[in-house]
Amino acid sequence: MRFRFQPPVQLSSSGHHLLPLPTPPPFLSSSPSLSTCSISHHHRLMFSTFLLLGTTTPMTLEKTAVNLLSFWNCHSSSRCTSSFGIAFDIDGVILRGQNPIGNSPAALKRLCHDYSGNLKIPFLFLTNGGGTPESRRAIEMSQLLGVKILPSQVVQGHSSFRSLLNRFENDFIVATGKGEPELVMSEYGFRNVISLDDYASYFDNIDPVAQYKSWKVRQESNMLPFSMKSIQDVSLDRVKAAFIVSDPVDWGRDIQVLCDILSSRGLLGGEEEHQPPLFFAADDLQYQAAFPSERLGIGAFRIALESVFNRIHDKPLECTVFGKPNPFVFRNAEAILRHIWAFSCHGNAIRPEDEDSSSHSFKTLYMIGDNPLVDIKGALQAGHPWFSILTRTGVFRQTENHPEYPADVLPTMCEF
Repeated sequence: MRFRFQPPVQLSSSGHHLLPLPTPPPFLSSSPSLSTCSISHHHRLMFSTFLLLGTTTPMTLEKTAVNLLSFWNCHSSSRCTSSFGIAFDIDGVILRGQNPIGNSPAALKRLCHDYSGNLKIPFLFLTNGGGTPESRRAIEMSQLLGVKILPSQVVQGHSSFRSLLNRFENDFIVATGKGEPELVMSEYGFRNVISLDDYASYFDNIDPVAQYKSWKVRQESNMLPFSMKSIQDVSLDRVKAAFIVSDPVDWGRDIQVLCDILSSRGLLGGEEEHQPPLFFAADDLQYQAAFPSERLGIGAFRIALESVFNRIHDKPLECTVFGKPNPFVFRNAEAILRHIWAFSCHGNAIRPEDEDSSSHSFKTLYMIGDNPLVDIKGALQAGHPWFSILTRTGVFRQTENHPEYPADVLPTMCEF
């Protein structure tokens, strides 16, 4: 299988992948398994708000959040000065299913001035999850956490699909995954998108075991901005690209239909030619959900599709993967954090002509995640100013740091 990462933002002249690995701040030892107990006093207080989201008592977490803000106020000349920003993973760090982990709501509230969305410390959520538009996910998280979350603060795996709009805006494309993949792509501006659920419904007997399935798979399309009702017969339209927006619900049906599309140049029943482009929003093999042990993710579906496709075709499957640990996702998140901070301070975003300027640059950006293969690996590959923090509240549960992708900080239980 030819498998590559796709940058969601334009490459700089130097190439983001050539950036050096992050240099730990001077107040940290070089040990990758550093405990918060060995951090100097002031910075120990600064880190404690988010290092121990799921591993401290609510009283300790809230107290240390106050200490962090006291430290920030003493070292900032104005409200619009922040030397660091934070990117939180969601599943396994902030939420487990629909339930907040530890005292994460109180910790996040300490990073905001009030419920209006004005921030004391710039932060966003950087997740490979998805299936719903960023605007709706922001509303859901605001309700769950009691903190005003703006759509711009939610960066999902499929958010990078926006970068493909110029290429496929008016082309006939198929999207699949849990949630509302068609609505997600439509909100990005794709004008001729259909869910795989709806696409399959136009072909009799395409799913030979459909009669044994009791769940409803066809989506209602009358609420979507760009309805497929105007297409008389999708069997005559060539699919120009397929998008895996999130981990699919019906793996068997989706593998079958995607193999049909990808092996016939997007026109079912056609001769086998070069496959249409295939895009995955992420490649997580596992993730932490509400169930105690990890669940198979979109990466597991990619492996299953690849295995089947390569067994029945001579040419290997080709696909493009977005999401963490792609270092370009982290560069994109850095740019978004600058916009968020400018908006929070001045009520407007950074001007395009200032985008590459050094008018405001973060000395450190903290990636707080629970998955070494995704969160920590991505931060390491992105390089300066990213600094990785690994929690034990999700996928990672080990005592020692990850041997291949060690976090810059692995918190332990400490009382302050």
